[in-house]
Amino acid sequence: MDFNLTDEQQMIIKTTRDFVVNELYPYEAEVEETGVLRHDLRDQIKAKAIEAGLYAANMPAEVGGAGLDTLTWVLYEKELGRANYALHWTCVARPSNILMACEGAQREQYLFPAVRGEKSDCLAMTEPGVGSDLRGMKTFAKADGDDFIINGTKHFISHADEASFVILFAATGEEETSRGKKKLITAFLIDMGTPGFTVRPGYKNVSHRGYNNCILEFTDCRVHKSQILGEVHKGFEVANDWLGATRLQVAATCIGRAERALEHAKQYAVDRQQFGQQIGKFQGVSFKLADMAMELKAAELLTLEAAWKFDNKTVTDMDMAMAKLKATEMLAFVADEAIQIHGGMGLMSDLPLERIWRDARVERIWEGTSEIQRHIISRALLRPLGG
Repeated sequence: MDFNLTDEQQMIIKTTRDFVVNELYPYEAEVEETGVLRHDLRDQIKAKAIEAGLYAANMPAEVGGAGLDTLTWVLYEKELGRANYALHWTCVARPSNILMACEGAQREQYLFPAVRGEKSDCLAMTEPGVGSDLRGMKTFAKADGDDFIINGTKHFISHADEASFVILFAATGEEETSRGKKKLITAFLIDMGTPGFTVRPGYKNVSHRGYNNCILEFTDCRVHKSQILGEVHKGFEVANDWLGATRLQVAATCIGRAERALEHAKQYAVDRQQFGQQIGKFQGVSFKLADMAMELKAAELLTLEAAWKFDNKTVTDMDMAMAKLKATEMLAFVADEAIQIHGGMGLMSDLPLERIWRDARVERIWEGTSEIQRHIISRALLRPLGG
């Protein structure tokens, strides 16, 4: 196996890192302190990201994206992940790959404008009281001639306050299974401002300040069947075809933040003097650094291997679950140890460590909790043996 990066990959890493340092880092303190990403700042950085070729880099070249392979995309995500989440996700947006399921007029209305930065999407699956049991969702779209009438509530919907339209998953029927009745799910494309569709402020969040979650309410919201993404009752099939790599995105951004935390910890271990020597010479600190570096490398290798397998069409759910689980738990460990090495200064907002520490907490919950990842891994291990 060749671990060398191509010249193109090295260029993408450098270009993305330089953009993050020069265009995103300077505004982190403002977003962290205010909890707000100003619209004029968003538009300013977005324009620069488009000019630099970093916008919609996850999308195929045939629709106007950068056409990065999965491995290169993960390396790009890792660099973006070093910065405040609102800045890198909203300003250097990566439209949801599920938009590749758009057909006909949907491409001109949703896909191409999202890739060009003229529109932005948000994904709405999660509901109050449902959590990981997506088949148990209560938001229902009832057929009415050529229309569907939607009623229900979604919550924890990231950046819906910034989006132009929502990719909504709603129940459209039921089917009998060996475990009883299960909902049939359909995906819809719904514009903000559609009558009967309301976006409300969500919950205050300890993680990712400026990157807001929202509550979406649908009350007799009528949409035409032409707004179905994919086919009726085939929403999960569409999601499985296009959303599989999102766990690798989470893993990659966690690795980027962990690298930044480790860099600060190493520098502090050299600069800080106690008892007449650098604190990095004490085993209490040096062993922490060794463990941090080892855990980070393990997470990175798992993630890069899963990305490589994805490109070679050999990736499994277990591969992506392992990468996501290891990287998110590694970030929590590295962020905590970096703060411990800095002592009291680590908790001060002068450094990014307390933000990285706070932001790390949500990563073990969204895009599938750590428990869900362990379930996926253990199921893959036992099923071949009849378990």
